[in-house]
Amino acid sequence: MSGHDLKVTKAGTDIREADGLLVMLHGRGASAHDILSLAPHLGANGFSWWAPQATNSTWYPYPFVEPTARNEPWLSSALSLLEGIVAEAEGLGMPREKIWLVGFSQGACLSLEYAARRASRWGGIAAFSGGLIGDRVRRETYGGDFDGTPVFVGSSDPDTYIPTERVRESARLLAGMNASVQERIYPGMGHTISAEELDEANRHVFAGRSPVPG
Repeated sequence: MSGHDLKVTKAGTDIREADGLLVMLHGRGASAHDILSLAPHLGANGFSWWAPQATNSTWYPYPFVEPTARNEPWLSSALSLLEGIVAEAEGLGMPREKIWLVGFSQGACLSLEYAARRASRWGGIAAFSGGLIGDRVRRETYGGDFDGTPVFVGSSDPDTYIPTERVRESARLLAGMNASVQERIYPGMGHTISAEELDEANRHVFAGRSPVPG
């Protein structure tokens, strides 16, 4: 594996008629179909839902707290793929401020890393069990201004794969880039997404919008 093919599963409302776009990134070993199953539980009713599929179900091969060079060229390929998805959406008339980035685990890390490298006003970001990528957080890697973008960062303490301090450090950096960050650490939750997390994300990132009825 040296790069990712552009394979995107699309659901929800057609983007030309949608109120917004949900770009959803799955975790290691999972699939686009898996992460799309989360969409009805988010305040994205009336949105288009796009979920890319990582080659071999893995965005990058090593833990996200390894030096970034160790995860190349897969990490750069994943970031480029995400940039291509956003560019496609913008070309179809969906502005960046109506695009929401949502990910779990490896997908959450990738969502945060992508957004922080090119910070601007997004619709919102929800990172379930993730943090910025690298052996340490290097402020010089990131640039731009989030202009108040609502960001939810949630994780368990402990989490087998996600160091709690990295979650907190990531939240601090994003806040310093003018994001409106809500950080939530859940004792003993495990490496999963809880109903409480979804409720918090909906309130903060989706401004109280209702999930899909039913």
